[in-house]
Amino acid sequence: MPQDMPPVGGYGPIQYKRNIPARGFRPVTYLVGMHLFMVYGYYKLFYGIREQNELAREKIWGRIHILPLLQAEADRDQVRRHLADKAREQELLGSEQKVYHSNRFIRPTFVYTPSEVTQ
Repeated sequence: MPQDMPPVGGYGPIQYKRNIPARGFRPVTYLVGMHLFMVYGYYKLFYGIREQNELAREKIWGRIHILPLLQAEADRDQVRRHLADKAREQELLGSEQKVYHSNRFIRPTFVYTPSEVTQ
């Protein structure tokens, strides 16, 4: 019985590797994309912080500029209270009593105390 021999020229190469195409992009592409995304996020973050600082500065300057108006309103209210207090004193006592023995105006201090003190 004759033995089988290989064909003339030999057998073809055996394919032992899988020929699977690569899925997705190369890793360097993902790395560059991630860095671009982070740069954009930091840009928006710094822009937002700068905007918040500008709004806070504007708020502070707005309060500084409105302060004289608020002080004038407080002074008007104090004059109104002072004149009402003088009229009430005139009505009750009949004459003006100088508390501080001075002609200088001293801003009155109104202190509210509780009616019952608990310990």
